[in-house]
Amino acid sequence: MSRPTPRPSPTELPFYEACARGELTLQHCEPCDRFLFYPRTHCDHCHNPTLNWRRVSGKGTIVSYTVVRRAVSEAFTAPYVIALIDLVEGPRMMSQIVDTEPEALAVGQSVSVAFEAWSDDIKLPVFKLHGVLGK
Repeated sequence: MSRPTPRPSPTELPFYEACARGELTLQHCEPCDRFLFYPRTHCDHCHNPTLNWRRVSGKGTIVSYTVVRRAVSEAFTAPYVIALIDLVEGPRMMSQIVDTEPEALAVGQSVSVAFEAWSDDIKLPVFKLHGVLGK
């Protein structure tokens, strides 16, 4: 059984192309100087339709997380951790935390982005506890 695979829209395509290169990029609205996530056609704050893609640090903080101990299908191996990450640039992302025992996690810990192949064509951002990137 395969995992559900994103089919990027034209609006989302730059995000996925950057992930394939190992870069986390977000849309940025110049008029209100805000980063946005998830990809969209207009700024959700000032409604400006001119958004630019910018590479971001990939650093953030765990705001909340859950440990999935019973996988939703055979395509996933439990246990795994799904977390809400507040990026230092402002947006909140939902992603997976990898290469860490669930018992080692806590709200408030610093994380950094990494990338994992989701399929032959798609890489997605995942996060590791800050300082465990070489693992």
